[in-house]
Amino acid sequence: MRKEPPTRDPQTEGYVAATMLMDGDIPPANVDGNYVIGPTHEPAPEMFEQDGVPKGIIHDLVMESADSEIYPGIAREEGTFGTPDPENPAKLIVTTSHAAPYSRKVTVYVPQQYQPGAPFIVGADGPDQMLFTALDNLIAEGRVPAMVAISISNGGGDAQGSQRGLEYDTMSGVYAEFVETEVLPFVEQQCGIELSRDPESRAAMGCSSGASCALIMAWYRDDLYYRVLSLSGTFINQQWPYNPKTPGGAWGFHESIIPEKPVRPLRIWLCVGDRDLYNPNVMRDDMHDWVLANQRMAHVLAEKGYPYQFSFVRNAGHCDKAMKVQLLPQALEYIWQGHAK
Repeated sequence: MRKEPPTRDPQTEGYVAATMLMDGDIPPANVDGNYVIGPTHEPAPEMFEQDGVPKGIIHDLVMESADSEIYPGIAREEGTFGTPDPENPAKLIVTTSHAAPYSRKVTVYVPQQYQPGAPFIVGADGPDQMLFTALDNLIAEGRVPAMVAISISNGGGDAQGSQRGLEYDTMSGVYAEFVETEVLPFVEQQCGIELSRDPESRAAMGCSSGASCALIMAWYRDDLYYRVLSLSGTFINQQWPYNPKTPGGAWGFHESIIPEKPVRPLRIWLCVGDRDLYNPNVMRDDMHDWVLANQRMAHVLAEKGYPYQFSFVRNAGHCDKAMKVQLLPQALEYIWQGHAK
């Protein structure tokens, strides 16, 4: 049984210097930097349906693995796990993964204010009704552009050896290519809409591995996405199959990839809970601390001069719902700065 993660102190040595907000306050939506919020989390008013606000149209679609050239489907046998390679603790050996079909939901929100060539946001682990409600209100208030939201469910399972893990934890542009060549044309055809081709008008978001996936999409395909929203991002070593070019998986983002590469045209919002995940013994490689990983992300983003905002959230766990309902509207407004409303 996984142990309860410890509660981390935002003033821990090595953590980023951050502005400590009064309990109940949230960071401004137009200022970069690091913030500490909590411990109480009142839902933002934009997370509730409001009278008189135009409601977007929801399209519920399904995609089958048999129709995908990129992801035909894999699964890890139930109750089985990978084991660390005794010669390389950063490498996990998985022997029980096999071909397996899947169906995935694709839930599409189209605002009443839609115009052809609309900006859009792609979200992982859909459907995400909270996102749709927030967009209804934020669009009506003119705080974000009238965007389409494409909430894509994963292909099943979790972590190494699973379809979800393959999609979200792989350090490459493959998932972005899957979205670009298989999901978006399907959405446009089924919903009768036209989406923007401009990376300035495209965002990716998610929680946990879905969040690291959002950054992976934008990093490896910055010709497609400029804006990233990450909740409890899995910026740790969870990639499978092992790739010697990126041996630490998404941990490599803050260890070497971002520090050593030219600045990409990205705007990034990220948060982590003070009780977020901590699995120091999974692979004995010291790369499985979600809080530390997100702190390190804030460090390197600042050092490289990226426009970013990081919230350390007290009294919150991994992908904590209370964290999301308090911060999601502010996060959306932050990442869409500079875009025409």
